[in-house]
Amino acid sequence: MKLLIRPAPEIAIKGKPVRRQQMRLLRQNIRKLLSQVDGAVQVQGSWDRVTVDMPDDENLLADCLEVLGRTPGISTIQEISEFPWVSLESVADQAVEVFGGRLTGQTFAVRVRRNGNQPFRSAELERMVGSALMGQCEPSGVDLKNPDVEVRIEVQNDYYHIAHRKHRGVGGYPLGSVETVMSLMSGGYDSSVAAYLMMRRGIRSHFLFFNLGGAAHEIGVRQVVHYIWERYGASHSAKFISVPFEGVVGEIMRSVNHRHWGVVLKRQMLKAAADIAGTNNASALVTGDAVAQVSSQTLSNLNVVDRACDQVVLRPLVSMDKEAIIEIARDIGTEPFARTMPEYCGVISRKPATRAKLHRVEADEAEMDPAVLAQAIENREDTPVDRLLETIRTPEDVELVRTPDVEDVIIDVRHPAEGEAAPLNLTSNPVMSIPFYELNERIQSLPEDQQYLLYCDRGTMSQMQACNLKAEGHDNIKVYAPVA
Repeated sequence: MKLLIRPAPEIAIKGKPVRRQQMRLLRQNIRKLLSQVDGAVQVQGSWDRVTVDMPDDENLLADCLEVLGRTPGISTIQEISEFPWVSLESVADQAVEVFGGRLTGQTFAVRVRRNGNQPFRSAELERMVGSALMGQCEPSGVDLKNPDVEVRIEVQNDYYHIAHRKHRGVGGYPLGSVETVMSLMSGGYDSSVAAYLMMRRGIRSHFLFFNLGGAAHEIGVRQVVHYIWERYGASHSAKFISVPFEGVVGEIMRSVNHRHWGVVLKRQMLKAAADIAGTNNASALVTGDAVAQVSSQTLSNLNVVDRACDQVVLRPLVSMDKEAIIEIARDIGTEPFARTMPEYCGVISRKPATRAKLHRVEADEAEMDPAVLAQAIENREDTPVDRLLETIRTPEDVELVRTPDVEDVIIDVRHPAEGEAAPLNLTSNPVMSIPFYELNERIQSLPEDQQYLLYCDRGTMSQMQACNLKAEGHDNIKVYAPVA
């Protein structure tokens, strides 16, 4: 059993040195990935193709096709049978044997390619094979433009092959043929699709996560990162880097004008990302920004955000709308992760600036303690992506309480401004206001024999914080989730 793999068209038109290098890398990637499927698979190739030889096993064939179908740099995969060259008539006979049962009632076209000095033209062989198929296979006719079945034959000097079936690859460049980047990951639709598009372009990627909401969010991001890497990037090692950013969020909210919260948060992330990228040989940063999708992504605000560091910031989704992004997420399999990913909404300004001025944002940032960001960078955790699921931390189950006991204390974890705008008034239970960004610090001073119920408007932040506290050993934490 044999497969013929052709590279994406962009590779085929490169100059010879670049093409040789990319084809060599493509063979290496394919060899590494298929060796994990079956050690008996053999991978060879030349300047314009890769061939895969494997034992005759339909299950093995299906597994190999599944891997190859998601390997960057591959345009098509053809299942082929090879034969020694005898005569034009023998080629026609083999074509009838291979396609006889598949052409009944179908239109078809014969495509012939030749390499070498054969004493016939491609059109001559096409006519002979087409005549044999018409006479013996009961097709509905020949359609050269849009046939139901294509009969592909390639002649190479003293042998030829017939392609049984053709499968599409993802295209792009072989992974590792372009420099390394650092992809910023939130686990949602945008960042996941952006990371995939970079890998499809042949760019090796490390994955950087800024933890704003505790263990539950990080677990979701770890899962989607491992999925993307395993499917599209497993030919190369990669890191998952988690940066604890709750302290930075707290510092932003204490020190920065609320209209600039979103812009400053992104600037702080880029500053940290540039620092971390420099220690991991990453040449650029990748984000899932799309122009005007949210207030921090206006052109004016993106300009202010980019001034935070000297690294190149790549935005592969910059001109896409959400519908197109979600469609790609469905195609690559990340949509279920994104749909259920906890959404962090703690740093949303009430009236965000859409045309932030750099000097004003920098003046706000000057009020922040730079040691907080430095400490977050220092406390980052690096994990090889292939070990993410081994090292995953499972949050404790947190009980949702609809009606609190009279002895329960409610902790409102919303930002003070939100609490002032919509106070939480309960008849019997005391309510404490502890913003989420101060909760980890202040929970240590609260009585351990008291049960606390965390509350926020949407329930997302309270559940994230409760999971985080439970994982740290606080067993007196639940979530207050009143009936809407």
